[in-house]
Amino acid sequence: MLSLFLVALASATLLPGGSELWLARLWCQGEPVVLLWVLATAGNTLGSLINVALGRYARRYQHRRWFPASPRRLARAERGYRRFGEASLLLSWVPVIGDPLTVLAGIFRLPWWRATLWILIAKGGRYALLLWLADAWLAPVC
Repeated sequence: MLSLFLVALASATLLPGGSELWLARLWCQGEPVVLLWVLATAGNTLGSLINVALGRYARRYQHRRWFPASPRRLARAERGYRRFGEASLLLSWVPVIGDPLTVLAGIFRLPWWRATLWILIAKGGRYALLLWLADAWLAPVC
């Protein structure tokens, strides 16, 4: 079960990974659904909060030549982020765009408690849906 937490955590950072298969494997083995949901949600949320922290830390280097975004691109990203607001973190579970959204939340200094709340709702909802789908589709296979 600890492995699910760790895989979910790593999957939410900028590292590649997928916790869905791990979750499905443990579900098929008959592990308690609520415990699976709590561990996957907690690990994935913590991983996204690591991205938020990286964004907060990276902001101090925005004027360096090696910084991955030019000041112009960063300003454009900030306008987009401000336009859609912190609720955009509800998409933090989406592959490819979710990780940058959490980094942007850190760069633009979204308060920790609000970032945590939005990310927790997104990640918890995602894993609840995955477990519901597993119950509907994987039950005959397992």
